Amino acid sequence: MSDELDNASVPAAEDSGFRSRHLPGMPAGESKGILPGMALIGMYLLLLAMLNAFAAMRGAFGQSAAKFSILGVCTLLVVGVFGMFRLLRWGWALVTSGCLLMAAGYFYGFHRTHIPPYIVNGLFALVFFLYLSRTEVRERLR
Repeated sequence: MSDELDNASVPAAEDSGFRSRHLPGMPAGESKGILPGMALIGMYLLLLAMLNAFAAMRGAFGQSAAKFSILGVCTLLVVGVFGMFRLLRWGWALVTSGCLLMAAGYFYGFHRTHIPPYIVNGLFALVFFLYLSRTEVRERLR
């Protein structure tokens, strides 16, 4: 009986500085808010999707199935960006895979046409993919 009384008076061990250290093993969703880089990438991709959608509607990609595939990809990208803005994991996954596929498309376009701006666009998309793959970004998702 006396052992129970002795254990009841001892406070539980606490680590008061845990939250301020921002350890990499923090549970998902503990860090709050969107990072500025995520917001910038999202706004850029929204602008890019809008411009490509208007170009597809105008007929810049032809009148065949390419027009509708571009519109489908733009729709997926916009839905993914809005999901990422709400810090949802599926939105982040759509945007991250979209950046990787966009980089691959630009590099393939450069391989076929040798137009130098395709390399710059591909490198930007690759940097976006690498940024979105960082641990700090993934920790903020739900």
